[in-house]
Order: sequence, then C-alpha cells, then structure tokens
Amino acid sequence: MRLRSLAVAGVAVVTVAALSAPFCRSYTRSAALIVRMAGLQGPVAGALAWEREPVAAHDTQVPSRHGALRARLYVPDRYRRAIVLVAGVNALGIDEPRLYGLAHELAGVGYAVLTPELPDLQRYDVTPRTTDMIEDAAVWLSNQPRLARDGRVGLVGISFAGGLSIVAAGRPALRDRAAFVLSFGGHANFQRVLRFLCSGMEPAPPDAGHGTAGPGQRHRRPHDYGVVIVLLGGADRVVPPDQVEPLRAAILTFLRASHYDLIDRRKAAETFAEARRIAGGLPEPARTFMQQVNNRDVEGLGQTFLPLIDQASHAPALSPDKSPAPACPVYILHGADDNVIPAVESLWLGRHLEGRTRTRTLLSRIITHAELNSDQDKREIWQLVDFFASLLRR
Repeated sequence: MRLRSLAVAGVAVVTVAALSAPFCRSYTRSAALIVRMAGLQGPVAGALAWEREPVAAHDTQVPSRHGALRARLYVPDRYRRAIVLVAGVNALGIDEPRLYGLAHELAGVGYAVLTPELPDLQRYDVTPRTTDMIEDAAVWLSNQPRLARDGRVGLVGISFAGGLSIVAAGRPALRDRAAFVLSFGGHANFQRVLRFLCSGMEPAPPDAGHGTAGPGQRHRRPHDYGVVIVLLGGADRVVPPDQVEPLRAAILTFLRASHYDLIDRRKAAETFAEARRIAGGLPEPARTFMQQVNNRDVEGLGQTFLPLIDQASHAPALSPDKSPAPACPVYILHGADDNVIPAVESLWLGRHLEGRTRTRTLLSRIITHAELNSDQDKREIWQLVDFFASLLRR
C-alpha cells in the first residue's frame, strides 16, 4: 500500500468531516488504524497521530471450564467498548508479535482489548473446546464493569478463530452480551476448508447456484501451511504408533520455521534446516511424509489425507454454518485471494447468516490471509476504511 493512495483516502475522510463530527470520528480512527496496521510512515501517519490513546498492557488470567487461561489486557486511557481478540493457529500465542501489535493498535483507537491464550490453537489444533474458551473469555470480560460498562463486548477472531468466534457469540451465554463479531479471514464450514487444503478445489460461490460441488468450482494451489497442519493432526492415521510423536515433533519444527519466516528470516532458515535434518533420521513411512512437508508437496500430502477428511470432526462447535447465528451484527472481512481459507468461505458465511442477523461482508485485495498487503487503488482503501469505521461505531 503506497502513501499516495492513503493520501487520497485521507482527503475523503476530511470531506466526511463536513457532514458530522461524531460520525467522522469513526473514519479518522479507522484510517489511523489501517495506517498503523500497514506500518506506514510519512505525512498521512503524522496527520493521524492524534488518533492514538495511551495504552497500558498487563498479563492476567481468565477462568474457563477447561482451566485458567493466560491472557493479556490492553487498556487505553479512554475507550468505548471492550473486545476479545483471538488469533488463529500459532505457537507463540498471545506473545505473537503481529497479534501483540494489532491489540495495541485496536486499543489505541478506543477499545479495551483482551487476548486470551488458547492452548489447542498454539498446538495447531482446531478443537471444539477452543470455542468454549472463547465463549468463557467473552463472558468473563462482559462481567467486568470497569471494562464492559454496558455488559456487552465485541469478539474479533482471526483465521480459524474467526469462525469459532461466531459460533461462540451465537451461544445462549453470549446472546445478550455480544455487541458485534468480526471474522477476519475466517470460515463457514471447517470440513469444507480441510477439503480445499487437501484437494485445491475451491467451492463455487453461493450465487453460482451450484452449491459446493460440480460446476462453478475452481482449482487453485492451497498454501502448504494448511495441509501440513492436517498432517499434524492426522499423523496417527498414516504411520505406526511408535512413529507418531517423532513425526509430529518434526512437523512442529517446520511450522515454527514457517512462522519465523514472517518475522525473522535468519532464524527461519536455521529452523527449516533443522526440519530437514530431523526428516533424514526418521524411519519409513514417517520419513517420506516429512520429506513431502519439507518439499512443500501439497499435492502428495493432499492425496493421502483427502480420503480421511470425512472422518474429521463434524462438531457444530467448529462450523458457524452448523450453529445458531449470533443476535448481534456480524462483520466478515477476507482477503480476496486467500489461499489458506479461501474467500468464498466468507461468502458462504454471509449467505448462512442472511436473514438471521445483520451482516456486512468485504472481500479485499489489500488483505492476504489475515494482514494488510500491497498497493491498491483508492477505492479498495476507502472500502476498508469505511468497513472499519462502521465497526468502530458499535
């Protein structure tokens, strides 16, 4: 994203100011949030610097039915609403630098932010009890009168946590406590995403009239990260019992390297080399599977696991389209060319929620899987500013 493009968006924000000062404040906050999420410097960032509240962060614990959760609270000097912010699968949990940065930026534009640490997602496992933990964290936050002054909270879920947050918000305990839900790169149906990761067949959009099979599908190469996570969870189905844990340990090394590749290229190279070394010491067939991981052989791994997808969990807690809809507004944001969870999932999610609750959906070329990406025209930027401005008014 270039500064010249955001400058145009900045001019549009100033124009809106002439309409209504309170209404405009949501736009200046939204523009400031996007500028800082993109890490931009220069005149636009300087002009919006005043839209940043001082933020104090501290660790805490949140009770849940599955045990206490480590958590972090980001509390600005002034805030309108408290939110629960949950990242997708990553080993660093609430210490992940991008999550830490996003929480700070959301707090800086007027949210009190709670980031609970979800142990299964840290282990690259998407489980029904993770949805329970999101629900429990939101209920706890809604019961903190200093933070949730009206007893209601927002939920923001990234990647797989986006779909899980929608499921949690639709449960009875949160029906009157959820102010809104934002699914950022999330899913409607968990098994359908697993099929995409293993086959590369992306379902047709709902308006194509063909459902999820047959005409209207398209093939695109999924990100290797996803099918490796499938192998991690299904290792016990493809190798002898004595090879399961050694194979999983090797896979986790590769996944750590993939994560480091986003924040520390030198450490990533060292960890990828370690994954290759470990693969050489594994017995067959674990060695072959790990070599496919290291070679990013999506097709080979996918062919192995595609027949096993129907054995994966069908639990309603994993799929919004199998669960009651939230009563609160649902915001659905997705990268238009996402190859981890395809953007068509958000279209199906919007279709499922249609008539059940208020929704707003935006597929954006500015976003990859769950972060801001590249230069786009002013219309794309304005759509994103307008989307977040609407959210910030909740």
